[in-house]
Amino acid sequence: MPVSWIGILLVAGLASIGSCSAAAVEYDANAVIINGQRKIILSGSIHYPRSTVEMWSDLIQKAKAGGIDAIETYIFWNAHEPRRREYNFAGNLDFVQFFQKVQEAGLYGILRIGPYACAEWNYGGFPVWLHNIPGIKFRTDNEIFKNEMQTFTTKIVNMAKEAKLFASQGGPVILAQIENEYGNVMGSYGEAGKSYVKWCAQMAVAQNIGVPWIMCQQSDAPSPVINTCNGFYCDTFTPNNPTSPKMWTENWTGWFKKWGQKDPHRTAEDLAFAVARFFQYGGVLQNYYMYHGGTNFGRTSGGPFITTSYDYDAPLDEYGNLNQPKWGHLKNLHAALKLGENVLTNSTVKSTKYSDGWAELTTYTSNINGERFCFLSNTKMDDLDVDLQQDGKYFVPAWSVSILQGCNKEIHSTAKVNVQTSLIVKKLHENDKPQKLSWVWAAEPIKTPLHGRGRFKASQLIEQKAATNDETDYLWYMTRDDSKKIFHPHCHSMQYRVDNNKTASQNMTLRVKYSGQFLHAFVNGKEIGSQHDYGFTFEKPVLLKPGTNVISLLSVTVGLQNYGEFFDEGPEGIAGGPVELVDSSNTTTNLSTNEWSYKVGLIGEGRGRRFYDPTSGRAKWISGKLRVGRAMTWYKTTFQAPSGTEPVVVDLQGMGKGHAWVNGNSLGRFWPTETADPNGCDGKCDYRGKYKDSKCLSNCGNPTQRWYHVPRSFLNNGSNTLILFDEIGGNPSDVSFQITATETICGNAYEGSTLELSCNSEQRIISGIQYASFGDPQGSCGSFQKGSIEASSSLSAVEKACIGKDSCSINVSKTTFGVKDSFGVDNNRLAVQAVCTGYNENDEENHTQKKEN
Repeated sequence: MPVSWIGILLVAGLASIGSCSAAAVEYDANAVIINGQRKIILSGSIHYPRSTVEMWSDLIQKAKAGGIDAIETYIFWNAHEPRRREYNFAGNLDFVQFFQKVQEAGLYGILRIGPYACAEWNYGGFPVWLHNIPGIKFRTDNEIFKNEMQTFTTKIVNMAKEAKLFASQGGPVILAQIENEYGNVMGSYGEAGKSYVKWCAQMAVAQNIGVPWIMCQQSDAPSPVINTCNGFYCDTFTPNNPTSPKMWTENWTGWFKKWGQKDPHRTAEDLAFAVARFFQYGGVLQNYYMYHGGTNFGRTSGGPFITTSYDYDAPLDEYGNLNQPKWGHLKNLHAALKLGENVLTNSTVKSTKYSDGWAELTTYTSNINGERFCFLSNTKMDDLDVDLQQDGKYFVPAWSVSILQGCNKEIHSTAKVNVQTSLIVKKLHENDKPQKLSWVWAAEPIKTPLHGRGRFKASQLIEQKAATNDETDYLWYMTRDDSKKIFHPHCHSMQYRVDNNKTASQNMTLRVKYSGQFLHAFVNGKEIGSQHDYGFTFEKPVLLKPGTNVISLLSVTVGLQNYGEFFDEGPEGIAGGPVELVDSSNTTTNLSTNEWSYKVGLIGEGRGRRFYDPTSGRAKWISGKLRVGRAMTWYKTTFQAPSGTEPVVVDLQGMGKGHAWVNGNSLGRFWPTETADPNGCDGKCDYRGKYKDSKCLSNCGNPTQRWYHVPRSFLNNGSNTLILFDEIGGNPSDVSFQITATETICGNAYEGSTLELSCNSEQRIISGIQYASFGDPQGSCGSFQKGSIEASSSLSAVEKACIGKDSCSINVSKTTFGVKDSFGVDNNRLAVQAVCTGYNENDEENHTQKKEN
């Protein structure tokens, strides 16, 4: 969008609003221009529903402290409009309040309306009632869909306008997004897809919000909408309009996790390298996806099979703790980039190659005062020495970018991590004693569906989304079959024996073509088996009795598909089947057109019962001997909240698969019996080379997710209630509540920098220094070793600076450690390993005095 165009749009918008606090948001190819100030924007994604209202301010402030300028979030259509024209913007769905907190922190906002989100969110953010409208086709030139999309988009825009959230009204929002990653799948929609994109742009611009619109992964985004890039690397991305700024709306800080998979990690060095390369090549706006990933509370995880944790290896972990060294290393990178902001946004650019093209110097020279700012990158897997003549000689580590202020002073290297590494553990709070939880239980009432009785009937196998409207994971399919149809006495291959005038039972195979994720099969009240996968054919032997047999099939979703062309049309459940009985001679009887009864949801989660609600009086809880290892069972216990203010988790080791609630608040799905492959985690992680989600894995052989976040705002000061529903059978005897705490911190900083160490909690202090060495220490956190040279005062100097404090700073210099200028090697480093411990609340006054001293 040319500056002149957006300027006209903003003048019109400002004239109608008449607000003296309004901000003009403009841009050109080199900058986002806010009230005339030319800026580069460093943004981070924090999704408001993946945390709690009480967490928002802390998360936003930590992002700001990490050098973030803007907070970006999707709007989640299915969360806000779970039923057509019935809206919910309460609690952690109050996006208006979320952006108000962003503004209170002095940050900008980026509003990604979509309304398709993807985001590993259930059904990509689309409400299932939308799918159930006759004649609708998603994300294409379909009038029914476009009308619904425009209605919701307008609803969100009007709410934002009423709250004056747009910068043109004095609010924080400087950009808004329409559609999302459609370019990745558009080819499958043909000409209707192209016309749909044009309509999206026209509809969005007509909303007259006074700030620019963007589309990510849309190379043909119609002007004035700005197209942007998503991915692990976007340095080579070029906007489709030469007057548009180069924007990176999703820099993937890690990757999401699925049940049965290992934990993916992306190193701080590689992430910083990607960011620095992006700005080296003219980047203007970069957004971390995610900066805080958070938790998929309730049934919000998509996939299918996306875990409840959406940690994403983000700079802030799932619970809101600083993920060090990633958070701190990026903070230092952001500070270095901001030092060059004035030059980067108004300059002439020149590029020079060195070392056979592996090294590249990009020089930005200010068009105003001639000031220079440089990026010196090395994309080789080996270190390089680069001679810049009058600007000096530089050691450039492999796969790194050095940022040079004035083009002659290194102020940041993406490969040199000068911040602490935090080892966060789950543990009992120091002030607490282990709680012995006392459990009661209740069986899920399944007698009715096992007898084939449902709420409605149809002579076909109905698709699950159509039957449930996605208001539950569970759908019962039930049918009765008369064995006379199967055991026909005139068909030799299906004959049965008559013994003592009684008809014998017959061995058969039940075969179900299944399009869902998890299936339980029952015949005549007994479970014959279960199976899970991405759609499969279920086959189990059954023993049918003479007369009427009842087949009951429980279909379970584990997050609806959220990505891909026509993903919304993918069938769920036993959509159409077939469901068949096969005898020993492979003769098949198709039951698909039988009369089928349907029961939506569990009885224990239905209205009037709601076993998960601790105030419900309908559940008949049984005390005494604990029922364990039995499927379809509810468990209930009371507990005291852990002491302190640190994040709380519940360890569900021993449970099977199901759902958890604390005081009626959903913690999400659990499945600790689903474990990761034991192979592929060698503990080594080389940051060099392009990242992919199969690189740097951990947690092999362990439950995919054992710990589940319990936000402090869910907890009472006194007694609390935990309710679990276990679908496949588990044992709650080992369930426990713990805190997440920074217990060990390590630092590894180069001479000339300042090493900051923190226990990340004012309730924890540095109580001991396990290792400290200034010189050339070897090894890594947990296994440091003395190098060839070491300052003798290394330990005492660090102890003096840090012991008894919750945080400390150490100037990494020869002076600090009392050594001569001739001491050491070319790159002296300080390595430290310290222990953080909690202190008794009774000692708080003494701790405060130590801090002041």
